[in-house]
Amino acid sequence: MKNMNSNEALPSDKLQAKRPAFPARARLFYTGAAALLLILMFLGFQQFYLHGKAFPDRPLTPPIRTLLISHGVAMSLWMLLLLVQPLLVVNQKYRVHITLGKIGAVLAACIFILGFKLGIEATRVTPPEVRLWNLPYKQFMAVPIISVTVFAGFVTAGIVNRRRPEIHRPMMLLATLAVIPAALDRIDAITSLYRDTVWGTLFGPFFSSLVIGAVFLVVKWALTRSFDRFYAAGWAGLVVVSAGIMKLATTQAWDGIASSLLRY
Repeated sequence: MKNMNSNEALPSDKLQAKRPAFPARARLFYTGAAALLLILMFLGFQQFYLHGKAFPDRPLTPPIRTLLISHGVAMSLWMLLLLVQPLLVVNQKYRVHITLGKIGAVLAACIFILGFKLGIEATRVTPPEVRLWNLPYKQFMAVPIISVTVFAGFVTAGIVNRRRPEIHRPMMLLATLAVIPAALDRIDAITSLYRDTVWGTLFGPFFSSLVIGAVFLVVKWALTRSFDRFYAAGWAGLVVVSAGIMKLATTQAWDGIASSLLRY
């Protein structure tokens, strides 16, 4: 029989010693994911950030200029908050994390209101002959309107489960994935890969964000050695909703909803 006082660690001891590393890896994963999305947002909206212009290299439309700037500032603050929050937890700055979380809830509400309003106003000022993803702009209005609503839904789920980090963190990341297509759609090097394929037809501007979301799921599993069922379920929901948006946009039901929204 082995001496129980020996310095040799039992397999269970070794497993226990490894476990504390996994939560830290999960937090670093969320920081890395936020950093990547922040970079992609900058690339997509670089004309806005560097020159105060809209894509592709044109002046901001005067009637909605203030709304565009306000929404851009709010989204930029959200992305920075998404990057900072997990770092605060890693460094045990819990009080600051909670305070910023309250600010983030207010910011998310502003993003929803501004995004919803911008989706309507942009449609009003866009010439009717303009098409995006083979959709007249009135039909395309379903993309920003429903996307920002999905964003609000994920944020709400995250706030309700703020004391359950295994749910809170993936919900906030998924909320961002719901609205990041606005930036990705302006990166030609990305959209050119699938625009004229079946994936572009099925998922429109959402396809690249769905692929990034799938990569996040795999990377997180590799880092933590655990399958994130909450993130996976949310990502699967995004897949279904994204395809549903593109389908709904061409229906009479959406035409009626859009007409009602544009009257106000």
